[in-house]
Amino acid sequence: MNSASPVASTALECPEPDHSLPPLPRSWISLARVFVDQARRVPKKVAIADTSGATLTYADAFLRAVALARVLKRELDEAEYVGVFVPPSAPGAIANLALTLLGKIPVNLNYTAGEAVLDSSIQQAGITHVISSRRAISKFKLTPKCALIHLEDVPRKVTKHDKVMAALISRVIPSDLLGRFLPGLNGSLLDKPATIIFTSGSTGDPKGVVLSHRNVLANVHQINHHLVLSDEVVLGVLPFFHSFGFTITIWTVLALGKKAVYHFNPLDSRIVGNLCQEHGATLLAATPTFARGYAQRCDPEQFRTMKLLLLGAERLKPEIAQEIEEKLKIAAYQGYGCTELSPVVAVNVPTTMRTPAGLDVAGNRPGTVGMPLPGTAIRTTDPETGTPLPRGTEGIIWVKGPQVMTGYLNRAEETARVIAGGWYNTGDLGFLDADGFLSITGRQSRFSKIGGEMVPHVKVESAIGEVLGVVDGAVAVTAVPDEKRGERLFVVHTSVSMPPEQIVAQLRNGALPNLWIPSAGDFVEVESLPLLGTGKLDLRRLREIALEHAHAKT
Repeated sequence: MNSASPVASTALECPEPDHSLPPLPRSWISLARVFVDQARRVPKKVAIADTSGATLTYADAFLRAVALARVLKRELDEAEYVGVFVPPSAPGAIANLALTLLGKIPVNLNYTAGEAVLDSSIQQAGITHVISSRRAISKFKLTPKCALIHLEDVPRKVTKHDKVMAALISRVIPSDLLGRFLPGLNGSLLDKPATIIFTSGSTGDPKGVVLSHRNVLANVHQINHHLVLSDEVVLGVLPFFHSFGFTITIWTVLALGKKAVYHFNPLDSRIVGNLCQEHGATLLAATPTFARGYAQRCDPEQFRTMKLLLLGAERLKPEIAQEIEEKLKIAAYQGYGCTELSPVVAVNVPTTMRTPAGLDVAGNRPGTVGMPLPGTAIRTTDPETGTPLPRGTEGIIWVKGPQVMTGYLNRAEETARVIAGGWYNTGDLGFLDADGFLSITGRQSRFSKIGGEMVPHVKVESAIGEVLGVVDGAVAVTAVPDEKRGERLFVVHTSVSMPPEQIVAQLRNGALPNLWIPSAGDFVEVESLPLLGTGKLDLRRLREIALEHAHAKT
């Protein structure tokens, strides 16, 4: 990633964002407060459901969260950061809500990235207690190394006094007096941490991204204005340790009075389809990999009510978008975001959008990730020099807006490397077109410098995919050290239709520069490409596989 310091004071002065954003409502002073306002406004409306059959109204969710908060208050003592090791479900959402009402900071822990990432996250945040369940620990075959609070044990810990007080607090006591009982409602917490979300560790040690109440609420506010949400039913399949799962499927729902339906495994395509049909889901945030599974295994009738299928975390290839539309009879809208940006930056929409020049255009422009959310400014800079580039020129994407994180937990130097003058360096390559639509063309970390030239892994992957006639999920390119040229490309692939020698021969007859073409000896077949729990390619494990085979060959 290029250094932020040369451009901190001059080159990246903030212009007015392309799209105005109304200020946050005055009552939006904490996540807990916006939930309580909805619980008192629409108490009988269903807030949360899941595949276990649980169905909770806003009044039910408030009551249960308060009862759990009273138990947790006795168990947690002075603990500030509290781990949550529960997949997407009603209990997982209630645990996050209870901690927020209690004024604690929930840290949803990654149960898919392995023991090293889990242990590192707990150690970095100083977590002493983790809320989980025996079923979750058995399923994920991981045990957090700290005091465990099992959700199965909570009912017997709820006293009669807890039940009475939970009923009074959630249903009787006036809203302006609730701060006496629930610290999360005691004044404005906008600039206090709301959560820590750890990066996946796919390219190194996981970093704790500190998101404030203002970050999350501002992103909810932006999403609401950009998508023009109505009475949505949100299908929640992304884990809560993923920023999209946290912001969209918990807090966009609870802050705006919507309904969430959770399932713990996004790969259970048929169950996801059944849930969508049963609850009339209208909005689903997922990855192209997950959505393609739904297209291949679900009946289009199950997705009949779906209005917004929002896909991110990886590139939505045209052939996958076409397959989804042909099989599910719904359009897929590509978006873009990252954990450090709370997370949503831009997304295509089915409605008309106003361009910076004041023109009305279709809000969905395939091949782009849509227009930036209201209140979001985008700049690009030269990857080598950091020099600002004119609009329309590909470069490193910088983002400024209310969704930019507070910083990395206890990592001031790393924070300073990526934030300059309020601008966040995404490390992604792309550009804004004349109408204001954002295109992502690659990632700086997915480049190799070979013989002094930057070689994009994604473009090499695409070229190999074209030769083989395959789409995502079969081929991934990484790099290993090379004494002569600095690095050399390495191709990890599943079972394919032709030998490496033939693939390389066809690549040499194509448009790729010779420097970009990997050696036939640097192909290795695996049963499946390594993926993170969010469906993203696990870049660290991919490189480990390549290094293992390169060393074995040597």
